[in-house]
Amino acid sequence: MSIIVRSVAPPLSRSLRQGGKKSRRAAHVSRFSNRGILRTDNCELRTDLHPRELTTKRRGELAGAPPVPRSLRQGGKKTPRQRELTTKRRGELAELAFTYKAATMGFGVAKPYGDSERYDFVLDAGGRFVRVQVKSSTTLLNGLYHINCHRRTGGRAVPYSPSEIDFLVAYIIPEDAWFILPITVVAHRTSLLFNPKGYPRGDGLFGAYREAWHLLREFR
Repeated sequence: MSIIVRSVAPPLSRSLRQGGKKSRRAAHVSRFSNRGILRTDNCELRTDLHPRELTTKRRGELAGAPPVPRSLRQGGKKTPRQRELTTKRRGELAELAFTYKAATMGFGVAKPYGDSERYDFVLDAGGRFVRVQVKSSTTLLNGLYHINCHRRTGGRAVPYSPSEIDFLVAYIIPEDAWFILPITVVAHRTSLLFNPKGYPRGDGLFGAYREAWHLLREFR
């Protein structure tokens, strides 16, 4: 009794069918064995599978294409380090934007040395000094902009208190909008949600604080 094993190769890509220039890594197919194994310069793959069973990755290997990085296969998912750098850089840009905005509004702007304090800036509001923590967001959560309103202590999210800051200023980057929030309004909260401009359900819980810079001058 004899067994016939058929070798089925996947269809060639358009560039290969048209005689396109091959990359240096394109594998040269040496021969098909009668055991249904395709031998190339740098790999040995079974080809006795049905074409539908040849996944995109398998076809790429047969064509000599390098494997797709896992991060790209997962939709560009960032590593923890990449997320940290992105968040840090966004925070730095938000602080620069706040410095410029507050200065153009007539406030004196000072920044404490180091980062041991809970506040990012001290504003001179007509002889009164106001401690300000700046947060920013580009992230939509169920259609609303999300901002973290806490610090980390022992791995726990701890909300800011009136003994630490006087105002939390939230910068919504896509809208170039500023929310001036007294700490008494957001105390005991670890996160905040802001309605986008023109949101069908109205301005939301913090809509009255959009561009409310006058609250900094009225602070006692």
